[in-house]
Amino acid sequence: MYAMRVSKTILLLTAVSLLLAGPPLDAQDPPKESSSKPADSGSAPPAKPPAKPNKDNATQNSPDQPTWDPLRAEKDLEVGQYYMRRGDVDAAIDRFQDATVAKPGYAIPFRFLGEAQEKKGLRKQAIKSYQRYLDLYPHAEDREKIQKKIDKLIKEVERAKKQ
Repeated sequence: MYAMRVSKTILLLTAVSLLLAGPPLDAQDPPKESSSKPADSGSAPPAKPPAKPNKDNATQNSPDQPTWDPLRAEKDLEVGQYYMRRGDVDAAIDRFQDATVAKPGYAIPFRFLGEAQEKKGLRKQAIKSYQRYLDLYPHAEDREKIQKKIDKLIKEVERAKKQ
């Protein structure tokens, strides 16, 4: 029993001393200059320019790079549908747009986005959303219904142009 306590204490002290000693030296670190070298009294060593941080990150270099988060997209759809039932079309549109960004190539958010935009009177945007839905999901069960909505919206836009 006593030997076990002593070994635990030694192990604990070793861990603490390693933590207090600081990080280990990396093999890539340049060697430190020895103090046995004679000091150069003539001129100071040239100053190095400060190192620039590495900005080789695709998402930083490309602002339109989507952030893939399918779980967030599903949650955005759920919340957007809730807002539609409550009558808050603007909030629903925001959530459906977020879903299209979180999971690009996913057709369902575009259908809901088109419905919300149509309800708000944003006909041209609704046409684009519905068309994107059909482009992503060409064999949709509701393809004929969505195509009829697109045709109806196009006629409404053309009628509004004539007036």
